[in-house]
Amino acid sequence: MVGSRSVFRRKPVDQIATEHEGDLSRSLGLWQLTAIGVGGIIGAGIFTLAGAVANETAGPAVLVSFLIAGIASVAAAFSYAEFAGLIPKAGSAYTYGYSVLGEIVGWFIGWDLLLEYTAIVAVVAIGISGYFGFLVQGLGVSLPAWMLGAPGTGAGHVVDLFAVLLCLLIAFLLNLGIRTAARAETFVVAVKVAVVLLVVVVGFFHIDPANYTPFFPYGFGGAVTGAATVFFAVFGYDAMSTAAEESRDARRHMPRAIVYSLAISMVLYVLATLVLTGMQNYRRIDPESGFSSAFAAAGLSGLASVIAVGAIVGILTVMFTFMLGVTRVWFSMSRDGLLPGWFARLHPVRRVPTRVTWIVGAASAGIAGFLPIREAAELTNIGILLAFVVVCVAVIVLRHRRPDLPRTFRTPGMPVVPAIGVIFSIWLITFLDPVTWLRFAVWFAVGAVVYFAYGRRHSRLA
Repeated sequence: MVGSRSVFRRKPVDQIATEHEGDLSRSLGLWQLTAIGVGGIIGAGIFTLAGAVANETAGPAVLVSFLIAGIASVAAAFSYAEFAGLIPKAGSAYTYGYSVLGEIVGWFIGWDLLLEYTAIVAVVAIGISGYFGFLVQGLGVSLPAWMLGAPGTGAGHVVDLFAVLLCLLIAFLLNLGIRTAARAETFVVAVKVAVVLLVVVVGFFHIDPANYTPFFPYGFGGAVTGAATVFFAVFGYDAMSTAAEESRDARRHMPRAIVYSLAISMVLYVLATLVLTGMQNYRRIDPESGFSSAFAAAGLSGLASVIAVGAIVGILTVMFTFMLGVTRVWFSMSRDGLLPGWFARLHPVRRVPTRVTWIVGAASAGIAGFLPIREAAELTNIGILLAFVVVCVAVIVLRHRRPDLPRTFRTPGMPVVPAIGVIFSIWLITFLDPVTWLRFAVWFAVGAVVYFAYGRRHSRLA
């Protein structure tokens, strides 16, 4: 065992699997977990980022962007699935890193996820707000300019009020209890998938093959840069895995839910991007409400409004999944003593971490209300990619260190598949904007101060 004062001390896997049983309410079944996963993956990637990346970065090769991101995501998904069946606890990559690679690794991954997941909630809220603006304009309603966007995004814009309210709404929903919230999530996910299928089927008959030429207007490098941008749209299963402690049979259901949700989502992504870039030349795609504007341009204004409503309702599920994720990571870090235990207090009846949920709701509302969507999106990707690296490395290390542990799912092609996840993730990191690196470095430095000033001394393993 690593010394209690070492920053690389580890929580034994056997201990993690049995401790704190009963803290959170186990009420989620396989299809509710899958719905949460699909809810986290399908959303802003289709309804918002697909249009923005096609217009500004990749052109019709946005399809390639999603495929590149998907390859890295699949490799990591198998690693997450093995851990989810082995360590059915809240915390996801934070917990896995803590148990295999040591406390300091787990801390920084958890610290990163606090920012990344919160920023994703904000990005998605901004995306929904864009569709809301499209819908309201189509109804002939004129809203005050000050409430329609963050400063600098348009004349007279002061705050994206609708995005702010959405963040607070999701926080309220999560505080109702996981059973109630998951039922609402499952219903809305079904509506969202139906809207995406409607888009694909109807849009197929309005494709102009000429719009696919040139396929790589920004070069292959543009497609890769686009992959780094859309990457957060293909890993909702990561946030979903933080709900392992709220699953009725996590060892069996979590691995299957991860694989099912990613497979369903990638098929829908490929079909939807083909339709979007086939219906409208990439230069004319609206970066904020791509599908609605494309259908309106094709003379299908009524359907465009339906899509806008579906996007608003459907993308809410992404906010739900990632806010669920960040609150469970924060809860786990506090329960382990790395952050004050005050944050880990649960509601006595609903058994949810009410305090951190409202804090995350307020923080995401602040980002969504006052940052443009691209600046908010730049806060999201680097930490998630590093989490993928940690999980893929950890699954290799643990398979070597503890081959005897009972695994309900085993990552295929060991160690090649997780190694592919590591390589692709590091490759995508190199394409991120220098500003993203700077922001990450600042957050990393703050995390180092918090850990050495508080977390190391107050850790339950100390």
